[in-house]
Amino acid sequence: MMKKKLFTLGLLAAAAGAQAQTVTIYGLIDVAVEHLTHVGAAGSSVTRMPGLTGSLPSRLGLRGSEDLGGGLKAIFTLEQGIGVDSGTLNQGGRSWGRQVFVGLSGDWGSLTLGRQYSMLFWSQLDADILGPAAYGSGSLDSYLPNARVDNAIAYRGSFSGLTVGATYSFGRDAVNAGPSPSGTNCAGENADDSQACRQWSAMAKYDAATWGLALAVDEIRGGTGAFAGLTSSRLKDRRATVAGWVKFDALKVGAGMIDRHNEGSASTPRSRLGYLGAAYAVTPAFTVDGELFKLDYRDSANGAVLYALRGTYSLSKRTAVYATAGHIDNDGTLALGVSNAAAGNAPAAGGSQTGFAVGVRHSF
Repeated sequence: MMKKKLFTLGLLAAAAGAQAQTVTIYGLIDVAVEHLTHVGAAGSSVTRMPGLTGSLPSRLGLRGSEDLGGGLKAIFTLEQGIGVDSGTLNQGGRSWGRQVFVGLSGDWGSLTLGRQYSMLFWSQLDADILGPAAYGSGSLDSYLPNARVDNAIAYRGSFSGLTVGATYSFGRDAVNAGPSPSGTNCAGENADDSQACRQWSAMAKYDAATWGLALAVDEIRGGTGAFAGLTSSRLKDRRATVAGWVKFDALKVGAGMIDRHNEGSASTPRSRLGYLGAAYAVTPAFTVDGELFKLDYRDSANGAVLYALRGTYSLSKRTAVYATAGHIDNDGTLALGVSNAAAGNAPAAGGSQTGFAVGVRHSF
């Protein structure tokens, strides 16, 4: 009888332990067919199925937590980016290229270690209406939807509407897959150069019921062999931003400004990217959103203006179809493409380009 009681108590203890830990599998599959005009010097057109993003980037992830008692939890996330067009892994072929970290959380916030988002990403999340869509801020600055860093320590905490956070990376990017946002060949963690490929970011963000405001700074250092001109740890690429949003019933408006000083660019180190966007819920199932972006380089003829418009119809809580269009006008010697949904297919220098895409998105 005593053995039976001990066995029952053991089962109850095991069940209680299992209930203290939760693991969630989640994901999003988003794929579109896109048509681009004025590609390259010949000005031809191309139709493609891009693999980086449509309305949102596709991903598969696991996240979990364990209650350690006293308000303390262990937390983790593993998240990979998926190229739905060909079934490949994005972010330079990394197994968990979007995020992979472990840490502790409590009323004081969270402290995590691993590959994580920069605070620049969190500062833009609510204000940049189109976010990482095919026609959006990533077309003008490819770092914005890819603001993640390897080997990072991150803190983030929210207190009565105020969120503060910071990251520090000992080596921001260990993947050679570029030059591109998927890999910039700056591994760092180098005994011969303690500053090589370091990164830091900081953010202060306040969110009320109908408005929000964010301030953030993100700085990356170069290193030997790094792409995009950052070939020395003495060279830095810093972005400072102010962004905000306001909501009026079914209408949300967001705006922001990102000031950049890129010492890796000898000819045009200083630039400014501004945006203004809005989203309107026409019905509970149908939303129309659009955004205007303007990129200017100081003391240069280079610049670009991008316009984007999108309509999304939700077939259910998890499934939606959408149609989107974008147009970009380049000035000077810039040759930025309207789409950041896949690499390549930019217009001629100083040229314009229009893109159209229709797609379907499902989350689980």
